[in-house]
Formats: sequence, C-alpha cells, structure tokens
Amino acid sequence: MKLIVLSDSHGDINTVKQIKSLQADAIFHCGDSELSAKDPLLNGIHIVRGNCDNDEQFPATIVQKVGDETVFIVHGHEHDVKRSMLTLSYAAAEQQATIALFGHSHLYGAEMISGVLFVNPGSTTQPRGGRAATYAVIEIDDAYTVSFYSMNHELVDQIIFNK
Repeated sequence: MKLIVLSDSHGDINTVKQIKSLQADAIFHCGDSELSAKDPLLNGIHIVRGNCDNDEQFPATIVQKVGDETVFIVHGHEHDVKRSMLTLSYAAAEQQATIALFGHSHLYGAEMISGVLFVNPGSTTQPRGGRAATYAVIEIDDAYTVSFYSMNHELVDQIIFNK
C-alpha cells in the first residue's frame, strides 16, 4: 500500500496538482493549504484545517481507514508539535491510530512512538532549517518505508520502521 502526504503548501496550487497526479492508495494534506474547501483540486485528498486556513469547512482532524491502517491526520498546531510529541501521541492513541500525520513545523521527519508511525512531510513551499521543500511517501508491506522527496521528485531521505 502507498500513501502520499503533503502539508503547508500555503496557497501554491502547482505543488498540490503535482502531488495529486502521483499514484497512491490515498493522498493526505496536513493543513495550511490556504485553499477553499470547495476547490475541486482538493477532491480525493483527505485534508485538515491548519492555523493559516480560513475555511472553517475543513475538519480539524480526520481518522481514515486505509487497508489495515487507521490514519489520524491533524495539522499539529493544536497539539503543540513544535515543542513536544506528547499531546499528539495521546490523541493518536485515543483514536487507536497506527499512523499519525501532521505538519505545522515545516520540517520533515518520521518516528515510531508506542507502535504508532508519526510522519511530518515537511512543507512543499516553505521549508525550514535549510532543508528542501518536501512531501512524504509511505509504503506499507512487512514494514513502513517513509521516503521524503523534493518537489523535483528526488529522494531526500528515507527511513524504514518495523511494523
């Protein structure tokens, strides 16, 4: 199974179009799209509201079953992810999530916490920390392979976790 994750595109429709054109079992946007919830570009994308999104029609959280996985999606600002993963890990546990997706910090990364895979895809337009603009691809089989790609679709980093 293949999941594609993006976040913090901040009004750039080209990066959303580019990622939406990729093949995946599901595509997730972790907020701060700064688009309208009615924008047809977002059809087929599971998307949450970020702190820069003005459209109240976006949900703050989504819990989505994809295959055997329960995916919990938030932006991260309401869980203070720039300071700690503790609040988000509690929320993911409450939802019985196997995967938690979030953005907000504009820094890509992945880690396993108490058997839950946490992935921040970074930002497609405004990366921080001197890093490239990125999105994430999660491939799931006997393990979780999390790959971070630049907007030129070049591999930037890859982490493999046992299930």
